[in-house]
Amino acid sequence: MIPWFQWTAIHLGPLTIQTWGLLVALGFLLGAIASANLAKRRGLEEKRLYDLAGWIVLSSLVFARLGHVIFYEPSYFIAHPAEIIAFWQGGMSMFGGFFGAILAAVIYLKKKKLNLHAYADAAIFGLPLGIFIGRIGCFLIHDHPGTATHFFLGVKHPHGVTRHDLGLYESLSGLVLFVIFLFLAKREVKEGTYLIAFCVWYGITRFLMDFLRIVDVRYVGLTPGQYGSLLLIAIGMWFIHLYSKTRM
Repeated sequence: MIPWFQWTAIHLGPLTIQTWGLLVALGFLLGAIASANLAKRRGLEEKRLYDLAGWIVLSSLVFARLGHVIFYEPSYFIAHPAEIIAFWQGGMSMFGGFFGAILAAVIYLKKKKLNLHAYADAAIFGLPLGIFIGRIGCFLIHDHPGTATHFFLGVKHPHGVTRHDLGLYESLSGLVLFVIFLFLAKREVKEGTYLIAFCVWYGITRFLMDFLRIVDVRYVGLTPGQYGSLLLIAIGMWFIHLYSKTRM
């Protein structure tokens, strides 16, 4: 088991940098670089990937916050509407961010008249790397505690109970998927492969891991993340159907 430690902020004199925010930003940056490199190797415009990444960052942050407000703590934010914009206090929804990113990508690529499928597939290539790095931030602040466990990757909390840490598990899942993506990149797989693989992988792993969560709100027995996971899996299945008929 992992002994308890927590690293919430970096203090540089009068400047305080939030560990979670720093790692999420680093995840966005390195994920964008990985996606842009793949785009270049596929003959796409590298600059377009960086432009797209900028819009995705803005949209995903906004929708990640709105997803948390609407689905996780609606009654609190109805009573405290001024705090909706206080995202620095924590409270972001991964799936809200996903669908904000999808919206930004569709609008940007359609407006620029670029190949939606080609650029989206390249853009999602770096996402597992971003999740790996960003979720390390969740692990360091332990904001996603799970049920009690004797698993060797469980974290022993100060009150003596060892718990699953969902931030750590999602980080490791992102790392494994990115390694798989690197292997697939060497084989120069067909367009759509990364879209399908991410939707199915993340949808299934997140759905299963959310059963271990202890603090999330539930609707009819499932977390908002699990409903988002089911939707993501459905999107992956739709992509499989689409590409089997047109490209694969």
